[in-house]
Amino acid sequence: MIFWTIYILFNTIRWGSYFDDYSYSLKTNLLGFPIHMTLAYLNVYYLMPKFVHKKKYWSYAGLVVLSLFLMLILKYYLTYYLVSTNVWPEGPEEPIGLSFNYALQMMLGEFYVVAFVTAIKVTIDWLGENNRFNDLEKRQLATELRFLRSQVSPHFFFNTLNNIYGLTLEKSDKAPEVVLRLSELMRYLLYATKKRKQDLVSELHCIQNYIDLERIRFSDHLKVTVDIKGDLEGKKIAPMLLIPLIENSFKHGANQNLGAVKISLSAQVTGDFLYFEVCNNLPVKTQDAKSLIHANKNSSGIGLANVEKRLELGYKPQEYHLEINQTDQHFTVKLKLKV
Repeated sequence: MIFWTIYILFNTIRWGSYFDDYSYSLKTNLLGFPIHMTLAYLNVYYLMPKFVHKKKYWSYAGLVVLSLFLMLILKYYLTYYLVSTNVWPEGPEEPIGLSFNYALQMMLGEFYVVAFVTAIKVTIDWLGENNRFNDLEKRQLATELRFLRSQVSPHFFFNTLNNIYGLTLEKSDKAPEVVLRLSELMRYLLYATKKRKQDLVSELHCIQNYIDLERIRFSDHLKVTVDIKGDLEGKKIAPMLLIPLIENSFKHGANQNLGAVKISLSAQVTGDFLYFEVCNNLPVKTQDAKSLIHANKNSSGIGLANVEKRLELGYKPQEYHLEINQTDQHFTVKLKLKV
């Protein structure tokens, strides 16, 4: 409605000024107005969907020319009988009947209107489709992120529950502490991870609970060092992003090491970035770096692949850097992350 209102007002003023006859201009524009609309919407809602979208281009072109020609005849006689016998006052001479020049000029003018309206409609449709695609993509990314956050290794909880069972049979004083740590971890996983970003302090507290549970599980042959530095207040991080790196060190260090197990963890906030590093010693007989990394990425539950995917979905490339290194004795993961 806005477009057609502006169109008819513009043409009425334009040709009224040209002929110095606004009454004649208004009549001719009111007469041509329904013809313009009919042709434009015929093209947009019938010809294009039925022929262009089905790649029947020659049929489409023929029907467009035919519709323009029928419009020409209709407009000529309506103008002749309802407005003026001089149907082309802006032309070089008054046409006698349907002259070629008159027909060509009228069809080109009408084609211009149809093309302009079609361009607007195609642009609006493209913008709408693009918005729908972006909205769908955001929904898919959000769904995928929620799914990745929910992938907590069942082996950890299974082993922890077994430990609790064993401690209760022994009537150990450690049982209440294990239950408390596990409940705090479960509460964090169930509720805090629903947020897109979580406080870094809460994330590190969750890691501490995880490590404490693993300390109880592996007892005296496990040595874990934790070093946290910097101003953590007000810093945000994607929830459950660091836990997979810790779990990976236990899974491929403690679980496969027959001797003393050493795992070191450091987290330092400098400016807007968190520098996080976790390192574990390896069994004497281990795989080469590529095969070990490949195994980690393809292992069940949370793994390095999960972290990499979440970084890709949740952060810009310049906001993070993940580095994985292995020597004969150590496996190290370093993460630089904007917080």
